[in-house]
Amino acid sequence: MKTNMGIPGTTKRKSIQLSQEALVRESLLNADASLPLVIEPAVDGVSLSEWANSNRELVDHKLLLSGAILFRGFNLLTVEAFEELMKILTGELLEYSYRSTPRTLVSGRIYTSTEYPAHQTIPLHNEMSYTRQWPMRLGFFCVEPAEEGGATPIADSRRVFDSIDPAIRERFSREQVRYVRNYGDALDLPWQDVFQTEDRTEVEQFCREAGIEFEWKGDDELLTSQVCQAAAKHPRTGESVWFNQAHLFRVSSLKSEIRESLMAATENVPPRNAYYGDGTVIADNDLDQIRAAYDGAAVSFAWQKGDVLLVDNMLVAHGRAPYRGSRKIVVGMGQPYGVEPGNVV
Repeated sequence: MKTNMGIPGTTKRKSIQLSQEALVRESLLNADASLPLVIEPAVDGVSLSEWANSNRELVDHKLLLSGAILFRGFNLLTVEAFEELMKILTGELLEYSYRSTPRTLVSGRIYTSTEYPAHQTIPLHNEMSYTRQWPMRLGFFCVEPAEEGGATPIADSRRVFDSIDPAIRERFSREQVRYVRNYGDALDLPWQDVFQTEDRTEVEQFCREAGIEFEWKGDDELLTSQVCQAAAKHPRTGESVWFNQAHLFRVSSLKSEIRESLMAATENVPPRNAYYGDGTVIADNDLDQIRAAYDGAAVSFAWQKGDVLLVDNMLVAHGRAPYRGSRKIVVGMGQPYGVEPGNVV
């Protein structure tokens, strides 16, 4: 019997091809919560960018179901790598224009998360829902988790909508929300930062195109007013979502000592305020019910270095818990969407 062992050292190993499904595993952080969906590598050395590039339709499907996906445990180390991942998942990234909060450009079109003092809570909200043009997708990347606190709570906007008293919900949906903003010394952000220009003509053109009423007051002060949606239907799922920032803009949302100090410093002209579309004051009790609906839907988790949270901005709201120590979370936005001025979403 003749055995052919071949030449020593030339035996080839068979390559093992793992299916895309075998490269990652899915789970939920909490069995009692449907979000976020957690996707982690099932084997060593999985490139998140390469996997995402090969599984865009899968990610898209999972995101529409859960509203938020937490990618955890991948070897994503830099802001630049995060930006490339976001381009894969969302296409061309958006500039942060018509701003509401202070942020700093980090790289390309990646920004710091809202730069409010560490001791402050940022209530749950949908990004740019105070406008009629917004990003459909957000990505958050944890460069450095806080020493203590600093979670980014999230909430299902469909659940928030369903939890609000129907009478309150119907009035908001019918009358919509009017946002009034004052820009100037000690008021809101400077208009130059909000509109990202020093040119008044460009500001006026932007306002006209967006259906924003505007009035120049003095040498460097600007007043704007815009009526926007209170609720909306997701363009792909058709589901109703709560989608406004009345509970943030309404001056009564501030703590009493902060509100009194602010009103005294600005001669009773708050930097920002919110009303029903016709200018009627929104009852504080109604806003309290809305905040309670957000609190009831809130899900929180502790950031880990390298985490990426991908959010459908209409399906899921986000916020920020107070923290201690240094913390660096950066954000990318993509897939612009919106409606014409005067239309109901």
